Amino acid sequence: MSPRRAHTRELAARKGDGISVRLLWHPDDDALTVSVEDARVGDSLEIAVEPGRALEVFYHPFAYAA
Repeated sequence: MSPRRAHTRELAARKGDGISVRLLWHPDDDALTVSVEDARVGDSLEIAVEPGRALEVFYHPFAYAA
C-alpha cells in the first residue's frame, strides 16, 4: 500500500450490477478521488475530484471518466 493510500478514508460507497463506486478522502494531501471497479470485466479507474463536485462525480463517475 502506498503512503497516500495508508490513511485513505472511505466517505461513501455504493454497489450495483457488478460495479462498485467509492468516494475516498486522502487526508495526507487533502485530496478526494472516486474509485470505480467493474467486477464483470475486471476494469477499474480512479478520478481526482474537486471538493465542490465530489457527490456529483460519485453519482455519475462515467460522465467524468473521459
